[in-house]
Amino acid sequence: MEIIGYLASILIGVALGLIGGGGSILTVPVLVYLFHVDPVLATAYSLFIVGLTSAVGSFKYFQLDLVNWRTAAIFGIPSIIAVFMTRAYIVPALPSEVFITDSFILTKGDLMLLLFSVVMIAASFSMIRGNGQEVKEGSGDQKFNYPLILLEGAVVGVLTGLVGAGGGFLIIPALVVLSKLPMKQAVGTSLVIIAAKSLIGFLGEGGESTIDWTLLGIVSAFAIVGIFVGTSLSRRIDGKKLKPVFGWFVLIMGIGIIVRETFLR
Repeated sequence: MEIIGYLASILIGVALGLIGGGGSILTVPVLVYLFHVDPVLATAYSLFIVGLTSAVGSFKYFQLDLVNWRTAAIFGIPSIIAVFMTRAYIVPALPSEVFITDSFILTKGDLMLLLFSVVMIAASFSMIRGNGQEVKEGSGDQKFNYPLILLEGAVVGVLTGLVGAGGGFLIIPALVVLSKLPMKQAVGTSLVIIAAKSLIGFLGEGGESTIDWTLLGIVSAFAIVGIFVGTSLSRRIDGKKLKPVFGWFVLIMGIGIIVRETFLR
């Protein structure tokens, strides 16, 4: 299972490199079901892996001047604060047993997996239908819808803190619609935002002694290798054509997690 897990870790990076937003959605299932990491801890591991991989992936966009730093700051600051506060205070405050009946116990880990599966399904729909690729890109002077940008940044931050996903499937269309960024610049800016909020959110995690740094380092290394492979493949393969296929795969996985964690327990 570990060998399969390492191969799947490469796939995380490949997906990020090929399709951008939504690629990191595989990280938590890989950690939980292939490496048998506790679901709550897996969301913390995911923040580190996604953050580090996104930072590496954003480097080529930085070289091509496809990162809008003003937008990254306006969207990223509330998102960073929200993800840090979520990991530092909201997640630890959740009770270990959230819901109990005579025949069923819903633990904190179960709740986070179910919430994650809902996010997976939402992400899959955005990938199947298109998550902003068809949105008309802005032209001329950039205009900011500050209230909506700040609000969505905070919402994405809380969501990232709870489930450990980067939220690119939400960030990219928001940057196109609310900040009027061209698509390529939105992708590069999104990667910078994801990297910053995920890594800083990871710092809000308590109990560092429970972290398996060896596993975390190896999975991160494989994911980084994957993003180089995905970036290379993107020059020959149209990621937009692959995104709906990947979306269906994520949808099936999301439904499978719900079934496994409820009806098959």
